[in-house]
Amino acid sequence: MADQQNHRILPPPHVLASMHPKSTDVPCIIVIFGGAGDLSHRKLLPALYNLMVEGELPSKFAIVGFSMESLDDDAYRKFARTGIEEFSRQKLSEEVWNKFAPLLHFVSGSFDRPGDYAKLDERLKQLDGEVGSAGNHIFYFAIPPAFIDQCSSGLHSAGMVNAPDSKDGFTRVVVEKPIGRDLASAIEINSQLARHFDEGQIFRIDHYLGKETVENLMVLRFANAIFEPIWSARFIDHVQITVAEQEGVGTRAAYYDHAGALRDMVQSHILQVLCMIASEPPRSTGADAVRDSKLDVIRSLRPYDRADVDRLVVRGQYVEGLCGGEKAKSYRDEDHVRPDSNIETFVALKCYIENWRWAGVPFYLRTGKRLPRRASEIAIYFKQVPRILYNARPAPALPPNYLSIRIQPDEGLALNIISKVPGQTLRLNPVDVDFHYKTASPEAYETLLSDVIVGDQTLFMRRDTVEAAWRFVQVILDEWEHSDAAPFPYAAGSWGPTESALLIARDGRAWRTL
Repeated sequence: MADQQNHRILPPPHVLASMHPKSTDVPCIIVIFGGAGDLSHRKLLPALYNLMVEGELPSKFAIVGFSMESLDDDAYRKFARTGIEEFSRQKLSEEVWNKFAPLLHFVSGSFDRPGDYAKLDERLKQLDGEVGSAGNHIFYFAIPPAFIDQCSSGLHSAGMVNAPDSKDGFTRVVVEKPIGRDLASAIEINSQLARHFDEGQIFRIDHYLGKETVENLMVLRFANAIFEPIWSARFIDHVQITVAEQEGVGTRAAYYDHAGALRDMVQSHILQVLCMIASEPPRSTGADAVRDSKLDVIRSLRPYDRADVDRLVVRGQYVEGLCGGEKAKSYRDEDHVRPDSNIETFVALKCYIENWRWAGVPFYLRTGKRLPRRASEIAIYFKQVPRILYNARPAPALPPNYLSIRIQPDEGLALNIISKVPGQTLRLNPVDVDFHYKTASPEAYETLLSDVIVGDQTLFMRRDTVEAAWRFVQVILDEWEHSDAAPFPYAAGSWGPTESALLIARDGRAWRTL
């Protein structure tokens, strides 16, 4: 019956009007450090191609790959084409490719040789004249964090970093997460960047924030009068945020076995989503106003002490099991994983935001690999109605209403309400009013690269926010480092260790089944 009453309403694919339309026709050159690497092949070059398909690339634009591979322009174009053919959201069109390919160039060089930066500078000046890019340069660091200072210093020494107010063109640098592996290393990386770039020139990219549904969270809250009045402890019982991955560590095992789920997902992705759900209305839609509101949330998180880590945080590691109908080996049997590794592949935690809006409302966060399905969702559970009228007779009580915001893979939202089942007998049943995006959303990197081009830092993390997030999780990292306890095992294909279910069950609640 619930399925019969499920209403599927398809909203318009685009925002009806924009208060601040962006012009993406900003002449510039983007230089990809690590331009022949995996990130460029799978994400960056296909994203830039898709922007051209959508007509979102500047009319005066060029792409330069810079790395050690011995490639010329033609070889780099072949490299880009194979990535686009395999990974692009938009199918490769010969007509579009013939316009895109001439934008691609390559400079072979080493990050630690000053002469190679001079060679890069010479090529950029040549392209500035040919393209008309006005000296505007974006340096995308698709490189391990260990090379950030080396590349920043190389650019600065070669005279390729303009001051923020320079009339010779803008300089922007894009830095991939992770920004450090703990608070101390994050401070060091940020200090390295600050020696060469102004904070307004630094774009710390987290691809999760470029997902259409994540970006739409603030629109949902602050462009709809029905939500904001009930978005508080007065009406909300608790909030669940789940980021579930069906796959294992795969080719990222060498990185993951020194990072783990807390560093890889919670410190960055999940805390940023939490900020967008829980922030106060910003004073404007400007980048710093939005980021100020998000920072206030992280600074309002109740800090853990050592006892809290034992009570409120669960870490797990997958063992052999069936996942997606196929046998999956244990984490410790994965290639490039230490056989005695205690790195967590699952984290669940309970936290509180200590401010007027959210006082007393628990936020339950969980993420893990080798879970039953790939799904990311925010579930806002509202308080139960009183045990009177239609809730007087049922045993157990009627379930609470909730708002489910699906980030992936089926982007949209559903409002769960109680409704009468058609018929003579009074029977009540929960039903979903379900909204789905009608059109395919742009990939996250498309959104974020477009924002870098126009200089919009709204979806990028500021230094103080990065360090505040690390400060919150640091006590957990410290406690785990000094603990002899191993992560709780859970079978691949399950929803994590039993202790995760107990974490929320102790409060009389349960994780939502996705």
